Amino acid sequence: MQISARGDYAVRAALSLATAYPSLLSTQAIAAEQDLPRKFLEAVLADLRRAGIVRAQRGAEGGYTLARPPREVTVGAVLRAVEGPLAGVRGLRPEETRYEGAAENLPGLWVAVRAAVRRVVDEVSLAEIISGRLPAHVRKLTALPDAWEPR
Repeated sequence: MQISARGDYAVRAALSLATAYPSLLSTQAIAAEQDLPRKFLEAVLADLRRAGIVRAQRGAEGGYTLARPPREVTVGAVLRAVEGPLAGVRGLRPEETRYEGAAENLPGLWVAVRAAVRRVVDEVSLAEIISGRLPAHVRKLTALPDAWEPR
């Protein structure tokens, strides 16, 4: 799975908002805290607002806040808001792929890959990341001998 800059920025901005919840944070404050380009961040926050993940308030005292408590917002929801579906194969959903011959069973693998990604990002909330208390099945993945090795 490849996480784009847009996805990374969205999760980082959501974490900043989760830390401040229910208070408002300005785009400038989030950009400074996370060292993000402000214009790009504004576009990301607009996507999160359209998806119902954040609320915006205009005015001198304005800014952004999460629309729901941090424990109710998953990383998967944030990523989908800015990236679309989590796992695609040439622009198709895994279950939409069809192959012939030796690759005919490949769609099952693509579906399994999507399920594995979902098992992590849809089961980890912003609150769990902030607290450092990831679910046990996610912690186990980070403890695998080769988990931190690049390949």
